[in-house]
Amino acid sequence: MKKNIAIIMGGYSSEYHISLKSGAVVAQHLDSQKFNTYSIIITSESWYHKDDKGQQHPILKDDFSLMLHGEKIKFDCVFNAIHGTPGEDGLMQAFFELLKLPQTSCDHYQAALTFNKRDLLSALSPYGIKCATSYFLNEGDQINADEIVQKVGLPCFVKANRAGSSYGISKVYQKEDLHGAIKKAFEEDNEIIIESFLDGIEVSVGVITYKGEIKVLPMTEIISENDFFDYEAKYEGKSQEITPARISDKQQKKVAKIAKKVYKVLKMKGFSRSEFIIIDDEPFMLELNTTPGLTEESILPKQAKAAGISLADLFGSSIEEALKNNNS
Repeated sequence: MKKNIAIIMGGYSSEYHISLKSGAVVAQHLDSQKFNTYSIIITSESWYHKDDKGQQHPILKDDFSLMLHGEKIKFDCVFNAIHGTPGEDGLMQAFFELLKLPQTSCDHYQAALTFNKRDLLSALSPYGIKCATSYFLNEGDQINADEIVQKVGLPCFVKANRAGSSYGISKVYQKEDLHGAIKKAFEEDNEIIIESFLDGIEVSVGVITYKGEIKVLPMTEIISENDFFDYEAKYEGKSQEITPARISDKQQKKVAKIAKKVYKVLKMKGFSRSEFIIIDDEPFMLELNTTPGLTEESILPKQAKAAGISLADLFGSSIEEALKNNNS
């Protein structure tokens, strides 16, 4: 019997439209012989399914079900395609865990931890995972530009602590520009992280659970036409994304070992994509995404293709893993 799959997309953050694109690709490629798919739009105002005629059908939140043409649809599994809150920060995961409804991404604690860049890097530090020197600010804190520069140096990156797709990020070359960059980051989050600039090779590494095994996908080398891998570079073609990355076997093995270690240490499930800067053969971790982009142009699907994994198999395996974990 075919499984009913809810593909959640949208969300409450600036990544809303990117998430809609990811969700549409998942719906397009899931095997229709195995799955009945329902696209579910999540917004801060409403949760609903839009049918072929454009009519909206609200989700019943008490059990996350759907009344469609007089029939109650209950879902066997949720495919999470929400980037940002509430799909990547643990809120939806906790909701589904309470309902005992299988979902494809990691558990709520891992989602909350990895979505918070400051907490993630702090949690990984005892395991020897190297990262950039950082300085933390919360909204309302006094800003001491001299102290910041003394700790992280120039140039440096100012980032929103809990945001994706490079929203709210700036590369700062002069101390006088720090206040403007900090203000921009606070527009995305009330916590920010300021990091030292790491001058090296940037690679993106997909680690997934595929057919029961943790698998490191072929890595992607990031070469931005802009000053760094910002929104334009990610989504408007102003970068080169070379898969597999043009790095040495030594570098590749070292990054793969660390990326897999992080996945295991954090007790991850589902998809992940982590970013590293390689300096003198040493990988420095920047961040980890638990619901990475899933369009044909996105990095993780390109890596899966390089590994010989079709989108149908990639997405289908994710659902099978979620169903298996729920029954174990």
